[in-house]
Amino acid sequence: MRDGIAIARNGIPAVAFVTSKFWPQGDFVAKAEGMPDVPRVQLPHPVAGIGREAMASLADSISEEVLQRLIDG
Repeated sequence: MRDGIAIARNGIPAVAFVTSKFWPQGDFVAKAEGMPDVPRVQLPHPVAGIGREAMASLADSISEEVLQRLIDG
């Protein structure tokens, strides 16, 4: 979350990836950093260790949402 905020602060389009377990923390961090509307995409939890094929499938399933959030800002 903080990386996405830092990138966005520098004027670079960014989307933060946050797992469902940490979504409420993402809300808190975004508000605390003064950027409550920073674009985010929610991922299932956990993502680590799901394997190459599952990661590729996840990437395919969120790609349109990521692109749309980049376009919408």
